[in-house]
Amino acid sequence: MNLARLFAGQEATWPPAARHIAGPWSLRDGQGGGKRVSAATLDGAFDPAAVAEAEAGMRALGQAPLFMVRPDETALDADLAARGYAVVDPVTILSGAVADLAAEPPPPVSAFTLWEPLAIMDELWAENGIGPARRAVMARVQGPKTAILGRRKDRAAGVAFAALDRDMAFVHAVAVSPEHRRQGTAVNMMRAAAQWAQDQGATSLNVLVTDHNHAARALYASLNMTDVGQYHYRTIAPQKA
Repeated sequence: MNLARLFAGQEATWPPAARHIAGPWSLRDGQGGGKRVSAATLDGAFDPAAVAEAEAGMRALGQAPLFMVRPDETALDADLAARGYAVVDPVTILSGAVADLAAEPPPPVSAFTLWEPLAIMDELWAENGIGPARRAVMARVQGPKTAILGRRKDRAAGVAFAALDRDMAFVHAVAVSPEHRRQGTAVNMMRAAAQWAQDQGATSLNVLVTDHNHAARALYASLNMTDVGQYHYRTIAPQKA
C-alpha cells in the first residue's frame, strides 16, 4: 500500500483547521484537536537550518513545536533527537479489506451509522476524553462521513467516526464505555463502519493506533487488519526539576 496515499487519506479524513506551507514544511493549525492535526511534516528535502523556521511557525500558531516523523525520514529523526526532541506516541496504521470486514454484519440493533451525531454520542465521546476540539475535526471533514453508535443491552455503549477519501475509509475516535468493553461493541462498530464504507465504494478500512494501546491492537488483529505503516512524533522533552 502506498504510504503517501495513506497519509493523504488520514489527513483528508481527520483534517487540521488550516495548513500552512513554510519552506520545506507543512504547518498545521490544530486548534486543540490533538497531535495529528497539529504536527509539522517535512514536504521537501531536509535541511537542518530549516528546523528553526518550523519551530517559529508553530509557536506563531500558539502551539508547542511538534513534528510527525514518517518512514525513511531518518535524517530528520536524528537531527530532532540531537536537539532534545523526544519520541512520543509511536503510531501504527492498520488496514483491512472492506469486503472481508463487511461480510459478517453486526447483530441486529447493535450498531448504527448516522450523521449528524446524536447528543448521546457526543456525551460518550466526551466521557472518553474526546472533547469539543476533536469533535470539531469531524465537522471539518468535507467528504463522505458518518458516526457509528454501538449499543449493548439496549444502551448506548460505544461511538466512532468514519470518513472516506476516494477508495480508502478511515475510522477515528473509537470509544467504548468502560462497562461495555470486551463485550463485542467495538467489533460491531467496526463491522458497521465497513458496511458503510462498502456502500460508499471503499475497498480498504484503515485505523491509526498508538503502539501502547494493546487492547485496540488486539481488537484490530482479531479483525485480521494488518500493519501497513508507522510514524511517530517528536517534541521537546520536559525539563526535569
